[in-house]
Amino acid sequence: MNKNTISLTGLALSLLSPWTFAETVATGGNPAGTEIYQRGYLSQEQALESIELQEGYSLKLVLSDPDIKEPVAMAWDGNGVLYVVEMRTYMQDADATGEQKPTSRISRHEDVDGDGIYEKHSVFVDNLLLPRFVLPLDDRILVGITNTKDLWTYRDTDGDGVADEDVKVFEGGPRGGNMEHQASGMIWNIDNWLYCTYEPYRLRFVNGKMEKEVLPKGEGQWGLGKDNVGRIFYSRAGGERPAISFQQPMIYGPLELDPKLQEAPGFRNVYPIAAVPDVQGGLRRVGEHGGLNQFTGGGGQSIYRGDRLPEDLQGNLILPEPVGRLIRRAKVTREDGYSVVSNYYEEDEFVRSTDVNFRPLWSATSPDGAIMLIDMHRGIIQQGNWTRPGSYLRGVIDEWGLAENVGKGRIYRLEHTSYEPDVKPRMLDQSTSELVAHLSHPNGWWRDTAQKLIVLREDGASTIPALEKLAREGRSELGRLHALWTLEGLSAAKPELLLDALNDSSSIVRVAAVRISEPYLSRDHEVLAGAILGNSYLPKDIEMQLQVYNSIAYSATTQAKLVEFSAKLEKAKAEHPVFKRLAGMHREVATARAASAAMRARNKSFGEAMDRGKVAYEQLCFACHGADGKGVPMPGAAGQLLAPSFVGNPRVVGSDHTPIRTLLHGLTGDLDGKEYEGLMVGMGNNSDEWIADVVTYVRNSFGNEAPQTSPKTVAGLRSLHSKRTEPWTQSELEAIAPKPLSREGWKLTASHNQESLPEAIDGKGKTRYTTGVSQKKGMWVQVELPESTWLSGVKLDYGPSKNDGPEYYALYLSEDGKNWKKPVAVGKALQNKTDIFFAPQKARFAKIEITNATTRLYWSIHELELLGN
Repeated sequence: MNKNTISLTGLALSLLSPWTFAETVATGGNPAGTEIYQRGYLSQEQALESIELQEGYSLKLVLSDPDIKEPVAMAWDGNGVLYVVEMRTYMQDADATGEQKPTSRISRHEDVDGDGIYEKHSVFVDNLLLPRFVLPLDDRILVGITNTKDLWTYRDTDGDGVADEDVKVFEGGPRGGNMEHQASGMIWNIDNWLYCTYEPYRLRFVNGKMEKEVLPKGEGQWGLGKDNVGRIFYSRAGGERPAISFQQPMIYGPLELDPKLQEAPGFRNVYPIAAVPDVQGGLRRVGEHGGLNQFTGGGGQSIYRGDRLPEDLQGNLILPEPVGRLIRRAKVTREDGYSVVSNYYEEDEFVRSTDVNFRPLWSATSPDGAIMLIDMHRGIIQQGNWTRPGSYLRGVIDEWGLAENVGKGRIYRLEHTSYEPDVKPRMLDQSTSELVAHLSHPNGWWRDTAQKLIVLREDGASTIPALEKLAREGRSELGRLHALWTLEGLSAAKPELLLDALNDSSSIVRVAAVRISEPYLSRDHEVLAGAILGNSYLPKDIEMQLQVYNSIAYSATTQAKLVEFSAKLEKAKAEHPVFKRLAGMHREVATARAASAAMRARNKSFGEAMDRGKVAYEQLCFACHGADGKGVPMPGAAGQLLAPSFVGNPRVVGSDHTPIRTLLHGLTGDLDGKEYEGLMVGMGNNSDEWIADVVTYVRNSFGNEAPQTSPKTVAGLRSLHSKRTEPWTQSELEAIAPKPLSREGWKLTASHNQESLPEAIDGKGKTRYTTGVSQKKGMWVQVELPESTWLSGVKLDYGPSKNDGPEYYALYLSEDGKNWKKPVAVGKALQNKTDIFFAPQKARFAKIEITNATTRLYWSIHELELLGN
């Protein structure tokens, strides 16, 4: 290993060498991570010296501040022009002051003389709200920004390096939530679909317009990596997952195997040399060396697909870890139908630095065949929700002075002693027919870009014959693969060609042919179906078997021979880990669809809210709370959870005010005396409906049961706490949670059988009020209080008289019993009890009225409670 360390000589800053610091620890001095050895910035030369790389590798600075500031992502157009996403308002102090100002940008950079350094700079698009990704198309770039799912293209029509044309190409609508939890990393994948993190859909250009297809799940957090066949490598900070959902294309579902199968032992452990304890997980995530001890999730990951670095780097996962100030090189081994990731170096890292401002955030295979790395180069990397005053992280930030280190940025080229750069691409200037040759280029960036441009130009007449020839006769399997997918993008992948491709000598080409055949299978194309099932490679090609199994399910074919083959394959491979999990996923999807349909049939509004809530939960919540709601085990800490369980949790199934308030403002501190690593951040910039849907889903999943939460309740609580800026604590939430009011002085009246009303408030439980006749629309029960009181809930318990709740109801409030406001709540009764919650309102009268009834049962109330605070 090359160990380039910081030298004390000549530094203008007062620094303690990390090696002196290590000796201090070894001799019983200060605990690791407590010695502040750097304040402020190092010079560019000193920063480079502070970085360790593996033998033979080096970094070359190709672009830096002041030409870029706060860089977070990058991509190249067909001529090798670099576009950089700059979040110029991100965490300019520890409180995220001014973060939502639209003053960020996409900058444009060009290497004019071919020396690998970018000398020509311009601001391509300015005044953006925290842009999240840039995807060069043809002579346009596609851009997504924070707080919206809308997408825009920008074009420079006069050649001055500044965009002067913008077009909205996708109407996605507003996007709420913390800025860290929104879409990023949009890529054009080999299947000609565009993917990004979080959002459970993919996009595609068809006749110049964008089409959308729903995915089984949105995944990932910051950036996406993809391999040569289009498998996407996601990462997620929640749950501390540096590599997830990389086993198969997401369109077939988020295939997750047991971590013991898809991760080598100790894969999530990291080995930094920066002894800085600024980790959001607190002291449990600080190692004996004083820095991060395990991945926070990483981001900006990529698969190296170039051709100018050592061959053993091909196909490796390059995973930046900005909190640990390091970059992991992971080997990806695929055998028997699934992939395994492992650290390429034993208890070591590919790249790591002692510089407190080294924040690697993005990696990419570059047009010249190397790897480009973004170093955001700043003090604070976590967003403001994790750096609040009083938090562990804020204490470290203040102590080290990290908030002052802003407004910089570096981009490095990772080189090797054997490195020789490729020629500069000129694809935007080439004809469509000339681009076909690049589909066989050894650098994946060239193949991807050529395919994208051919598909966008829609110039089939000049390319289809050459593409078909390449697909059949190309010497490179990757060239044949891209030719097939390019034809698919042009809607020109004919059955005759696919029949030939199914017999290709390469497994990856055969698998692609099966995937591209799916539209024909859905139309019951018997010739293709027969060719697939009778394929001589199929019995011994596990990858092809998996693809056939997925394609049969995805195409929803009704061909009996395909359905029968799928069932036989599932049975024969019942103990294979991938087939076993896929079969389970198919059953789970079928069960979920049936449950959703049943809920919608019983109560359309409730069913739709549950469906929307499920999507939101899978985007954000399950990473810490788990798919089963039981909480995700904390890696490396037996018996500890990242977040508490939702199953039967009284804070969840009690009043919905507690989960609503938690979502609006967040939650901090211990819960029931237990400390959890995962901070519950506020999500109040989501809509009232979004929050209501999430609360409804959590309160009616994992064995829980509760009434649907109304957006009106969310709106009321939002207004009530509009001036609050801090997250809640458990004691605060408990203090203001709705509580039963005294029944003293209550006057009860009813439309039917009023004489039995006292038995609804006698506290005995077994006695009851009952209408004495079947439920009818317009039946009501009213409570008059001694004085006007703040009310926030009503509880109706009729458990001993199962199903005797008001089938469909409305709850009204009034100050005088004559002038009734609009209903504060409407809903459908549950089986044994109905708890109705609403935003606090002052009233003296409360009336529950049946709005519709199809049941022949009586309306019974064993115990009636009003709640307030």
